[in-house]
Amino acid sequence: MTSNESAGSTPATSNTSATGPWETTALAQLRAWDPTWAEAAERVTLNPWKHEVLPRKTVELIGLAVNAACTNLNPEGTRRHIRAALDAGASREEILTVLKMASFLGIHTCSLGAPILLEEAKAADVRPQEHPKPATPVCDKVRASGGWNEAWTPFYNLDPEWTEQFMAAGIPIYSGAVLSPKLAELLSIAFDASYTHMYPPGTRRHIKAALKLGATMEEIMEVLKLCVIQGVQACNMGVSILAEELAKLSGTK
Repeated sequence: MTSNESAGSTPATSNTSATGPWETTALAQLRAWDPTWAEAAERVTLNPWKHEVLPRKTVELIGLAVNAACTNLNPEGTRRHIRAALDAGASREEILTVLKMASFLGIHTCSLGAPILLEEAKAADVRPQEHPKPATPVCDKVRASGGWNEAWTPFYNLDPEWTEQFMAAGIPIYSGAVLSPKLAELLSIAFDASYTHMYPPGTRRHIKAALKLGATMEEIMEVLKLCVIQGVQACNMGVSILAEELAKLSGTK
């Protein structure tokens, strides 16, 4: 654990807001309309804040990851979990690192598309233009360290210069200078397993890496639970809209 991570690593039970992923106005309205279901939903969604498996700061950073991911881009949820992460002791650098990770999640477009491009181009007997191979010292270093992901090879073969640029910006995020390698892997699991992404190769890769770094099955399961409960953003968004539209309808009668 880095020095930044150790600060403010309060157990999840100390959450001062006590509402976890919920927007307070929407939750209050839901309690008024359907108190039985609201109570049941609160019980399951607030479980990670009360379960004490992960520190509260980690819980909030994972909530931030799911909401800020480039596959989600939920501004209200992002603000909610940034505020809560700061309250739990997260530093600007830690939160910024999560946002950097969220931004570069888009690389899975190439992980998906580049192999298909190579296959279909071969089938169509289309070949890429020949260019001198550029120097790729960052990629070479990652390969030499054993950290190269073979899912990167197709887009490296198609555009080594751009892949080198991407790796030069992306690899330092995972250097351990701000977030520990274990926490980076837990966050990566959240990014890949989130309901807005559901990327199986990355989910497996990062679960395997997290276990190797000492994460427990319980900690990883907690990450998956935190991804699931962010589904309440549907109620955070929709309940207030429903209340507004019902009020407008009532006013016209």
